[in-house]
Amino acid sequence: MAIVCGRCGYSNSDDARFCSGCGTRLDSSADAPTEVLSPVGATDAPPYSGVAELAVTSGHRSGTRFELAGDRVTVGRHPDSDVFLDDITVSRRHVVLELGPAGHTLRDVGSLNGTYVNGIRTDGEISLRGGDELQVGKFKLLYLVSSVGL
Repeated sequence: MAIVCGRCGYSNSDDARFCSGCGTRLDSSADAPTEVLSPVGATDAPPYSGVAELAVTSGHRSGTRFELAGDRVTVGRHPDSDVFLDDITVSRRHVVLELGPAGHTLRDVGSLNGTYVNGIRTDGEISLRGGDELQVGKFKLLYLVSSVGL
């Protein structure tokens, strides 16, 4: 039985947690942890080896996905940004995502409108977890991580 996305109408497989068309969470009641993560800084924590991406869930680029390739990914309105979000509510140099042993860390680099993670304005650096919702200007982006690829 297929799950139809309420936002975009895409028909997803019955075991999907997020819409393949737009990245929207399909059924939060079916969420269950799929892997155990070690706390950041734990000595026995394995190095991060997953694949990560940002899926735009709100804004004129809704449905667009950006693979987070490399150790440093820039997000902003500047055309040279790795994740280019062309809207006046986004600063030219808005956010930097840096890859470390435990995954990605987000840092707002002096944006005018701020950056929000799960609805809370960030100050300084914050470690991201799979499923976190980022707000950059008027865009909402879902941070997706998979140890087997996306």
